[in-house]
Amino acid sequence: MTKGPDLLIFSDLDGTLLDHDTYQWTAALPALRALRRIKAGLVLASSKTAPEIAGLRAQIGFDDWPAIVENGAGLLPAGTQAIPEGGRYHAVRAALDRVPPPLRTQFCGFGDLDCATLAQRTGLPVAQAALAQQRAFSEPGSWSGSEQDLHRFLDHLAAEGIIGQRGGRFVTLSFGGNKADQVRSLTRQYHPRHSIALGDAPNDIKMLEAVDYAVVVANPHSPPLARLKTEQAGRVYRTTAPGPQGWNDAILTLLSTLTFKGT
Repeated sequence: MTKGPDLLIFSDLDGTLLDHDTYQWTAALPALRALRRIKAGLVLASSKTAPEIAGLRAQIGFDDWPAIVENGAGLLPAGTQAIPEGGRYHAVRAALDRVPPPLRTQFCGFGDLDCATLAQRTGLPVAQAALAQQRAFSEPGSWSGSEQDLHRFLDHLAAEGIIGQRGGRFVTLSFGGNKADQVRSLTRQYHPRHSIALGDAPNDIKMLEAVDYAVVVANPHSPPLARLKTEQAGRVYRTTAPGPQGWNDAILTLLSTLTFKGT
């Protein structure tokens, strides 16, 4: 078992630590600095790719921790920017080509777009959109059809072992693995005294239910998340402010209530 910190935090990015529209995180600086002072661990957990997360992880000062990439389908080790090996992205794309055309045309994946168009649709700078297309495990995309057709589409892919996870903006396809699986594995590895997860979308729910304390960050672009299984125990916090401001407020509040070694 790896010797771990008193506090280990798992955080979604888009709409949680990152602003939904600007992708900025500076509103969370006070909380991030407080976490560094107490030597807490911060594991970023996102549908983003390893190249996308590696740069951000270094900017916020936590590249000494692993990151959960592509919605939990892979793990980026600490201190590296290399794309993880063993991915099956091309197999996901091949399976998409076998979906009946009336359903397939309603799903627009990142691999269906050129870099400039992806940048326009996501609001990412072109350079960041290029990193988002360097995928190893999964294919996110937008769905333009009905809910009923989405179920049919996912049923076709499920027959090939592919699952779909719905996030704040996209449906992400992969051969399995999710944020919660990685959270449980890393918690067993580091054995922290306290664990916290923060998220704002349906694909964060299992992760939020796999830790000691959960923070549901307000997302004005989507309906509120349903009540969590762990909510009755009083260890779920719902922010008023969205994005990094809500993230900042929640972390500072939790730090004021938790106890650590030597305190």
